[in-house]
Amino acid sequence: MAGQFEQSLEHFNLVEFLPEWGNVRRGIEKESLRVTPEGSIALSAHPQRLGSALTNPYITTDFSEALLEFITPARDSIDECLEFLEAIHRFTYKRLENDELLWVCSMPCPTGDLDAIPLARYGDSNIGRLKTLYRRGLSNRYGSLMQTIAGIHYNFSMPDEFWPAFQRLHNDQGSLQDFRTSRYLHLIRNFHRYSWLLLYLFGASPVTCKCFARGRSHNLEEYDDGTLFLPYATCLRMGDLGYRSEAQKSLFVCYNELQSYVQSLNSAMQTPYPPYQEIGTDSDGNPLQMNTNLLQLENEFYSTIRPKRTTEAGERPLSALLRGGIEYIEVRALDLNPFEPIGISAEQSRFLDAFLLFCLLSESPVCNQEEQTEISANLEAVINRGRDPQLELQWRGSPIKLTEWASNLLQEVQHTAVMLDEAHASKSHAASLEKQREKVANPDLTPSGRLLAGMRKSGKSFYRYAMELSLKHRETLRDGTIDSKHLAILEAATSVSVERQKEIEESDNLEFNAFLAQWNSYHV
Repeated sequence: MAGQFEQSLEHFNLVEFLPEWGNVRRGIEKESLRVTPEGSIALSAHPQRLGSALTNPYITTDFSEALLEFITPARDSIDECLEFLEAIHRFTYKRLENDELLWVCSMPCPTGDLDAIPLARYGDSNIGRLKTLYRRGLSNRYGSLMQTIAGIHYNFSMPDEFWPAFQRLHNDQGSLQDFRTSRYLHLIRNFHRYSWLLLYLFGASPVTCKCFARGRSHNLEEYDDGTLFLPYATCLRMGDLGYRSEAQKSLFVCYNELQSYVQSLNSAMQTPYPPYQEIGTDSDGNPLQMNTNLLQLENEFYSTIRPKRTTEAGERPLSALLRGGIEYIEVRALDLNPFEPIGISAEQSRFLDAFLLFCLLSESPVCNQEEQTEISANLEAVINRGRDPQLELQWRGSPIKLTEWASNLLQEVQHTAVMLDEAHASKSHAASLEKQREKVANPDLTPSGRLLAGMRKSGKSFYRYAMELSLKHRETLRDGTIDSKHLAILEAATSVSVERQKEIEESDNLEFNAFLAQWNSYHV
């Protein structure tokens, strides 16, 4: 191991990788649809026993009242992070009503009347009404069904102790904030180049219910009477039927430096978009969207990764980035793993940490539109045909087989896995890497391959097979106990959140339309 460690340091031109540098911090945001015992989207309100969706820091909602979002604090221990996520699941299951359960797949369950899907509601405060109006805008722009897709967001940052020493190693004489920001942008550019690998290794949405494609053009094949799929697909959630926006294809968002990134999104929030102008902002007194611009607000920009900074009270995300630089990055390209009760495993988390550290430490040329076109084509190919053994991608204008490129990348990631294992006196990161190598050698071992194989073996449709897994995980989570420490934290947060929402509502001193106008007038 010592020899490997020295080789890995040399590979990245490092003279050291101190043990404390291995204390990577990660937080997880995991979405799950609430569904009825019959497997349809729950139309009931967000359970009161889970507190206020506006102010509970651990349990909230995304697009719909039915789309729960579980949020862990940032932790430098993978086990502690996943234990907290499991505790949130158990806590929630003990408070769900009407025998509801959590859908374990990213692609949603069968849907009937799309107009019946309840938008998330956050109370009567201005900010609560704004959050609901934003979601109404998403529904009118992209359709409610797309917004019921669930995923995992993985928040990653290096420990504070890492940055001053890393800056000295690079002989950088600027501010630490600017150096850290530039290196996170460095990571993001590499992530875009190589994120297709994550879709291959962890994509778990090769199939969908027919209702999801209702009235939309697609290239999917019929699996059975109620199911569509592609034989070699990995992650349809990230494809044309999922998180895609035709309007946003006109945006070239550059990650070469923070100012250009901020200005790109700021411009999109100020630019009227004719199709959204046709929708309008009001119909007979009913608000339809926040505004008619290309983006209603920053978070509407669909991306596989985002630079992030914790905002202060009343602060907008772009302003926070300009104030304090990039604090962490948010990976948004991960499907729920339907074979894991909480949607993600420690093995996957270890690989993600090693992969993201590789993206941070490796050379990262500046991006341009030509490379962005290549990156988009590679993602689309892996989304639709990733498990095809003959699939070729493009690297700097030349074809390369996915299996060859994946093996080369894993060889690179091995160096960061070695360094993280050295820091933790462990072999767990290397073990996770070996599991990924097995998937490259055998596509049937990927979550997408396993999902299709399980459906075939059971003779069940996607809906029936996903229900079977959902029920199985419900029993695992509902019947277990919650650690007393986690239970106390979640109970306190639930109680406090209700009071906090009331305080916010009582403190409003602007009429909502004036508040909305003020919000829409923002620019950096």
